[in-house]
Amino acid sequence: MPLVFVYGTLKRGGSNHAHLLGQHFLGPARTQPGYTLYQPADYPGMVPETADRNGVTGELWQVDDQCLRALDRLEGLAEALYARVSVRLAAPHDQLTVDSYLYLRPLVGCPHVGSNWPVSGQD
Repeated sequence: MPLVFVYGTLKRGGSNHAHLLGQHFLGPARTQPGYTLYQPADYPGMVPETADRNGVTGELWQVDDQCLRALDRLEGLAEALYARVSVRLAAPHDQLTVDSYLYLRPLVGCPHVGSNWPVSGQD
């Protein structure tokens, strides 16, 4: 079953978390350095950032193929809003192959969020 790293509205307590109901939460996780978050709207967008030294915090989930297809639709892959790509996580998950969603649109004027997108009841 695919492993997905989520960092924004899909996290527990986030506005889109219902899309992960029935899937398996594996625990908190962080990307290796090289990624950061911006806020293009009322959600975050993770992008590669070579100068980043912190990585992005989030959650690791094991999802079934049907859920993964639904997440792809939610994240706007067909509209080139996000792309699902493999990302490297920090230990203890550094040996796993994990997918996540990178934001593809221009970030001009978007606030830089950093490494954490807070959700209600967490962070």
